[in-house]
Amino acid sequence: MKSIKGIIFDMDGVILDSETVSWGTWELAAQDFNLKNIEKANAECMGANKNDTYALLRKFYGPDFESEKFLERTNRYFTKIEKEEGIPLMPYAKEALEYLSSKYTLALASSTRKEAVYRQMKTAGVFDFFKTITTGDMVEHSKPDPEIYLKACASINLSPEECAAIEDSPNGIRSAFSAGLFTIMVPDKVQPDEEMKQKSRKIISGLNQIQTIL
Repeated sequence: MKSIKGIIFDMDGVILDSETVSWGTWELAAQDFNLKNIEKANAECMGANKNDTYALLRKFYGPDFESEKFLERTNRYFTKIEKEEGIPLMPYAKEALEYLSSKYTLALASSTRKEAVYRQMKTAGVFDFFKTITTGDMVEHSKPDPEIYLKACASINLSPEECAAIEDSPNGIRSAFSAGLFTIMVPDKVQPDEEMKQKSRKIISGLNQIQTIL
């Protein structure tokens, strides 16, 4: 694709299978807090940074819900699983990165905080594929706000129109679409609805299909 010069990846659920781990930790914490419909709440929070997640949880469970304590509990569970079992790569993630890095400039736009992104990407052996990394603690509002994608494009000196975004979550697609990137959805935990079909230029079932697009 001649007009595309940069590829901006999401991390969770695209490169790392961290969404599987995360969903498990939310279910465990929900049991501790006696919460219902945690799957729906988690789906709405996917791709959001910490502060936006606090607000979304209070919107879902009420203004007095202790969002901070809930996320602290999920983080405690996540840290335990990460230390004991590690976070695996998504299928074909490394192959896709090897293929794309030979043709495009790669960047990362993850709502996860910088310290965790660096640690997890280095442990997985894929950190060096990326020229720049933009994280949730580097922006005021993360996905679905376009700020993180605009910042990521600027970090590699390309316009949004020169970049493609590879995302798994609705909030990620909304963010990249609003920023003006060529949007590619690789669904993980949340399957595309009509909105996602309209805002995704391409939808593929796995990263093994990326060569058919880029």
